[in-house]
Amino acid sequence: MSTVIEQALQARLVASAPRMDVVPTVLRYDPADPFAVRMAFPAPATLEGVEAVWEFSRELLAAGADAPAGVGDVRIRPFGHDRTVVEFHAVEGVAVVHVRTGEIRRFLARTERAVPSGCERLFLDLDRDLAQLLRDAH
Repeated sequence: MSTVIEQALQARLVASAPRMDVVPTVLRYDPADPFAVRMAFPAPATLEGVEAVWEFSRELLAAGADAPAGVGDVRIRPFGHDRTVVEFHAVEGVAVVHVRTGEIRRFLARTERAVPSGCERLFLDLDRDLAQLLRDAH
C-alpha cells in the first residue's frame, strides 16, 4: 500500500483587480499514480462552488519551478525570486495562482523520496489498470 503525500499551500489567486485573494490549496501525490500530481482548490474558491482538482504531471511541476513549462491546460513558470505562477486554462477562462517556490520544492522532494524520478514505471500496477479498463469497457 502506498502513502499519499499531501501538502497544504497558501496560493494567491490573481484577479483582474489589483488585489490577490489567498486561497488554501492542497498539492497531492499518490505513488499508485506515479506520474501525476493534483492541486485541489476548496469550493469557496471556485466559480461553481464545488472543490476543483487539477491533475498534471509531476515533471511539469518540477520543470515549471525553474523555467516556463507547459503548453496546454496547465502552464507553470517562475515569478521573481520566491514565487511560481500556475495558470489553469479552461473553457470558462484562465485562473492564475502564485505559490511559494520553496513549498513546491519541498513537496517535490517528498514525492522523490516516495518515487524517484525515472522509476515511476516500477510503481505502476498494469494488471490492475488493464482489469479496470476492461471492466469499464463493458
